[in-house]
Amino acid sequence: MALAQFLYDPFTEFDRLFDDAFTSRFRADSDESRPTIIRPKMDLIETKDHAVARFELPGMDQGDINVEVRNDRLTISGEKKIETDDGRFAVRERSFGRLARTLQLPEGTKLQQVQAHMEKGVLKVTFPKAPPGESMTIPIEASTTDKEKGSRK
Repeated sequence: MALAQFLYDPFTEFDRLFDDAFTSRFRADSDESRPTIIRPKMDLIETKDHAVARFELPGMDQGDINVEVRNDRLTISGEKKIETDDGRFAVRERSFGRLARTLQLPEGTKLQQVQAHMEKGVLKVTFPKAPPGESMTIPIEASTTDKEKGSRK
């Protein structure tokens, strides 16, 4: 039986509680309430030759999402529109509004090799990992004073 590794981030829960407390306090009661910024949940999986970032974007179509790479940064952005049936919300738990998330890509990532695919509300972005840089040992040359001392002996 394989053991699954569970990574818990306490700050994610704190951020959610903080956002819920303050956005509900200042939210307007009308349907024209100001949209909030959504930070989509993400998983990052690494293999020896590439990495895959998976973003949860439920209820969104790929036409509503922008994927951009600039200056070794991957940015996912878009807008999740509110759906109403010409009525007022009695309860509203689903989020809507603009979304954005930015990742730092490894140095040397070739922009032409970044690929994005969306299926069932999950955006999967694959990018190659940069090959490990070559290392080289640099010999330290003796200073001219050390050379003179060596010739006197």
